[in-house]
Amino acid sequence: MDEHEARLKRLRMRSWRRGTKEMDLILGPFADSELAGLGPEELDLYEAVLAENDQDLYPWITARLGDARPGPAPLLPMLDRVAAFAHARLTRK
Repeated sequence: MDEHEARLKRLRMRSWRRGTKEMDLILGPFADSELAGLGPEELDLYEAVLAENDQDLYPWITARLGDARPGPAPLLPMLDRVAAFAHARLTRK
């Protein structure tokens, strides 16, 4: 396994084993679906998102279902992307 594949595997595992079931169900499917398509800078940003506490991440992501966009400025693009993915996944029929 090369370094990139190992990184993706590690990020997927961290996405599914967060500590709160809510964040597992938001970040796990995102990781399974989207990580392979992210570039190195986006993976760095996603890794920074994973370094945040679930108690902070959950309200930052769910607030995006409305018009709010809380969270640290450097993380906003990835928080927006994760929230859009979760919203689309949950509203599919």
